[in-house]
Amino acid sequence: MRLSRTGVPDPSRSPPTPAASREPRTVESVIADCAVYECGQRRPGRVPLEQAGEAAASTNGFVWIGLQQPSAAEVEAVAEEFALPALAVEDAVKAHQRPKLERYGDVTFAVLKPVRYIDSDEVIDVAEVAIFLGHNFVVTVRHGESEVLRTVRQQLEGGEVDAAVQGPMCVLYQAADQIVDEYERAIASIDDDVAEIEAQVFSADAGDHAERIYKLKREVLEFRRALAPLAAPLERLAAGSIPRTPEALRPYFRDVHDHLMRAADTLDSQDRLLTDVLQANVARVSVQQSAVAVRQNEDMRKISAWAAIALVPTAIAGVYGMNFENMPELRWEYGYFLVLAVIATACLSLHRLFKHNGWL
Repeated sequence: MRLSRTGVPDPSRSPPTPAASREPRTVESVIADCAVYECGQRRPGRVPLEQAGEAAASTNGFVWIGLQQPSAAEVEAVAEEFALPALAVEDAVKAHQRPKLERYGDVTFAVLKPVRYIDSDEVIDVAEVAIFLGHNFVVTVRHGESEVLRTVRQQLEGGEVDAAVQGPMCVLYQAADQIVDEYERAIASIDDDVAEIEAQVFSADAGDHAERIYKLKREVLEFRRALAPLAAPLERLAAGSIPRTPEALRPYFRDVHDHLMRAADTLDSQDRLLTDVLQANVARVSVQQSAVAVRQNEDMRKISAWAAIALVPTAIAGVYGMNFENMPELRWEYGYFLVLAVIATACLSLHRLFKHNGWL
């Protein structure tokens, strides 16, 4: 998992300035957008933070404030404007939460985990989105790289959302729907890589693919940590156990839940397949290593056999190369030929013996 924690980049790319001369970052600088939505339409303009609470109280729609990678102080400033629960604000700032859905009085707090599968590196990039839902406001806090909230805004402003389900809870539904769609796209990409690895393991390639399999299996595990805990919150929303969940939205949440469970089943299947492929790869490497060991043993036997054959003439020649006068057959006319005959006979006998035993 690669949870992005990047700050706001400096557009001018100017050299660093002394800390005393830097301008402090304001809350407005981390607010991606702040607008009023009424009857499926966005009220023109951007609402300043100090007027957001008043705008929310005076509208039949809702105010949506989107924060991107804020600090604790910046989230606290928005929390004071809408009286957000302290425990939920702390979770939104820390940005290492499991997907969940909690209720604090009149405020619903949800944590979602968008993902992106970076195919070139075969890694899962996990972001985090915290959503506060009130009667007439939505506050979103994004950590990491994700286009989910921007897409939801575009859908609201483009009239792509059914008027019967518009409202703060609709933002949660649209975000969950987009995130689960991202899950399915990531799973499809992972499936392609799993199929490629499987083909490599059972191909004629003699390489060891254990490292790649293990890394992909680890990314699948990180993916499951982002996906699996979301099932329970969606089930609660589909069942209507969360107050102020419009009746018309419940089938939509149920549909998202069904898609999530299908994605979870596919991810579990991929994890099991990777385990099987890893075991098959280990088994194949073991067989290859055993075959290499067998070939090495055969080579050593051949080398040993030829060394034994070569030892006979070396030993005999060594004996007759010693400077002694009283040696058998030393002055015999046919002594030289007899020695050669003994060497040849011994070598041929050893060769025949080793050949019979399969050493040569």
